[in-house]
Amino acid sequence: MSAPGVLSFTQQGWEQVLAKVKRALVYLDAACAESLHWGCGASRLLEAVGGPACHLREFEPAAVGGGAEQPKAVFVLSCLLKGRTVETLREIIGRSRFQYCVVVTAVSHAAHLTANHVPAAAAAELEGQPVFEQLEEKLCEWMGNMNYTAEVLHVPLWLAPVAPHLALTPAFASLFPLLPRDVHLLNRARPDKRRLGSLSEVDAAALPPELLLQIRCLVSGLSSLCEHLGVREECFAVGSLSRIIAADLASYAPAKNRRKTAAGRASVVFVDRTLDLTGAAGHHGDNLVEKIISVLPQLPGHTNDVMVNMVELTALQNEEKNQSMIAPGCLAQSNDTAAKALWEALLSTKHKEAVMEVRRHLVEAASRENLPIKMSMGRVTPGQLMSYIQLFKNNLKAIVNHCGLLQLGLATVQTLKHPQTAKWDNFLAFERLLLQSIGESTMSVVLNQLLPMIKPLNQRTKDDYSPEELLILLIYVYSVSGEFTVDKDLGEADEKVKEALARVFCEESELSPLLQKITGCDSSIKLTFHKSKIAVDELFASLRDIAGARNLMKQFKSVYVPGNHTHQASYKPLLKQVVEEIFNPERPDPVDIEHMSSGLTDLLKTGFSMFMKVIVLSTRLLKPLNIPELLFATDRLHPDLGF
Repeated sequence: MSAPGVLSFTQQGWEQVLAKVKRALVYLDAACAESLHWGCGASRLLEAVGGPACHLREFEPAAVGGGAEQPKAVFVLSCLLKGRTVETLREIIGRSRFQYCVVVTAVSHAAHLTANHVPAAAAAELEGQPVFEQLEEKLCEWMGNMNYTAEVLHVPLWLAPVAPHLALTPAFASLFPLLPRDVHLLNRARPDKRRLGSLSEVDAAALPPELLLQIRCLVSGLSSLCEHLGVREECFAVGSLSRIIAADLASYAPAKNRRKTAAGRASVVFVDRTLDLTGAAGHHGDNLVEKIISVLPQLPGHTNDVMVNMVELTALQNEEKNQSMIAPGCLAQSNDTAAKALWEALLSTKHKEAVMEVRRHLVEAASRENLPIKMSMGRVTPGQLMSYIQLFKNNLKAIVNHCGLLQLGLATVQTLKHPQTAKWDNFLAFERLLLQSIGESTMSVVLNQLLPMIKPLNQRTKDDYSPEELLILLIYVYSVSGEFTVDKDLGEADEKVKEALARVFCEESELSPLLQKITGCDSSIKLTFHKSKIAVDELFASLRDIAGARNLMKQFKSVYVPGNHTHQASYKPLLKQVVEEIFNPERPDPVDIEHMSSGLTDLLKTGFSMFMKVIVLSTRLLKPLNIPELLFATDRLHPDLGF
């Protein structure tokens, strides 16, 4: 096992599961499947199960049960064991012949007590794990014999480790910071309480119970990670939702004893993503992985991986009907050391170096297999990479030896040749133009620049922007601009853009899933101009919130760096500013990074100096199209917890 980190934490959790699965039917939910996918791979689970048949099933109400020859089941779930989840367990067990059931939940027993409204003082007095013990009894009842065996246990399988220092949280992929407009909704839900004036006044007590519970589940996972790392954490926050999460972790009762005995110390800094959506909606990240996850189709059921078309390595023609016959490749290569090394290089290098690195790996692999390789230097082209990949075709031994590398190679080729990649450069050109004009012009001028690009379906060519892409551009504009003054010109420009966008929505022949959520209409026939205009007005209210997201900041007020006679105007990511601030020993303690722990010592600078490398946790790898979904089409206040 490697030194304590996100990978060893995840693998240790899966080892506990693997010890339980021999000859079992294994049911996984999507978030746990994603943790397995990046952490140790499905092949490890299949090996542990043993037997010739595939015994993995998706955990869902319609899942196939087990017959008389399959008496054992293991359920691996990322969520609270309550509501729909328990109903689904009952349905699957009811149509099976199980005699031994193991249920693994990624959520701690302490969070289950919170979900069942057990007060903190009473929870501290409890012996054992009553919520889990009650479910064990129910499982035996559903299996039809109280003498059968049932186990319910907590294993913190909540991370998908994408790299040694980067992990994602699939179960929290839709957790997103609140906007100022959410304050009105919170006030409406609590008419008898003191009115909240702004996001800075929102605390845990003001949040809806389901959001509070989602935060508690996240905190339960973070506490388990800190335990694995052997650290006593000091909690810091940048932004209003981060403040609530950091405060909850700082006061989390089950962590108190752990902290007393922890040998190490660490600073945990939470950052609200809404403070800077420029980078996520923008196209100036010069990184190949960013392009791969943005243009290739998503791997079904996953939030972070993509499908790579593998037909080129077979004797089949590369036609659409054949693509579904061959299982897709993907980016996660948890059991292939060479492919993993390439993937980690791609994550951290610029686009040009990344494609050269792909070429180098392919050339070395072909040489090792004695394949007839023709060396070529200079610029790397998709055709050149494809010629190397095709050397492996019809050579099963070579394909098996370098399968992970070939998947990453094909992902690179398919991204470079993708029509959306050419459009990426159009976005980039327009964003650069915007950066220059923001410093020199008012917001009304910027919106008027955008107006001619808003074209209805019958006037658009492949180079023009779709409605979803226009939303991405608008998010970019409002996030990078920050707070702006409202005048008569802005009012007029605003109305023109809103009207043009509302017409574009109406004239779509088919509404995309995102537009259906935004407009509340499932077909374009039902979408009137009036309905469309109401939806667009709502969008613009959210956009203004994004522009004002940094208003409460004193230090991190801007992500825009104005140009001068030597440098063009540029974008400076908020996260970069936060990290620079932390690692700069010359600066006093920063005012915008709030210390949320109760300790007297402020460990921000010292806690970080102990890490040679920083662990980054993120809810997901964002592509530009995720942002309008999270911003305009997600109920941030009421996550669906299944009950």
